[in-house]
Amino acid sequence: MALARLGKVVPKTSILFLCDMQEKFRPTIAHFPQIVNVAARMLQVAQLLEIPVVVTEQYPQGLGPTVPELGAEGLRKFPKTCFSMLVPEVEQELGALPHLRSVLLCGIEAQACIMSTALDALERGLDVHVVADACSSRSQVDRLAALSRLRHSGAFITTSEGLILQLVRDAAHPRFRQIQKLIKDPAPDSGLFSLFPGQSSGFS
Repeated sequence: MALARLGKVVPKTSILFLCDMQEKFRPTIAHFPQIVNVAARMLQVAQLLEIPVVVTEQYPQGLGPTVPELGAEGLRKFPKTCFSMLVPEVEQELGALPHLRSVLLCGIEAQACIMSTALDALERGLDVHVVADACSSRSQVDRLAALSRLRHSGAFITTSEGLILQLVRDAAHPRFRQIQKLIKDPAPDSGLFSLFPGQSSGFS
């Protein structure tokens, strides 16, 4: 089996996508504070491991700026109106990364921009790792259906801590102590467990 289909991730061939975590979504997205908290954790890890980061904003004139608690103030924001994050300016960013293999995907909404972005990246031949505890929707039915659809389409559905530990790989890593502090406390509950009763789990 090819390593790409095993879903192994390494920092030097990965990019973190942070999708549309904006002010106007704050009151409508289920578990919004928890989703942003986990995405902020992923961003801190990406910065420690020197993983490139792309941040998008959906129609920022109407939906507002990226929320400050994400911690992305110093990063360029790519405005868009289409649902996919792979707008021409982001495609240029990807083109500058010839060894890119994996997209690590966080944000909202699962059935819209996360879905479109993941499918476009998969079509491009990239592995897509959807961070389930950093993705949500207004409707939890849409969230569940989107995660299931993405898994069947070839994306890897994972959790923030699982992905972080795959990226660092070794307790001897020079950044491990700093990363360990970030994951010492479990990621906040974003309602995933209640979405996956019994054998209907999108992770199975």
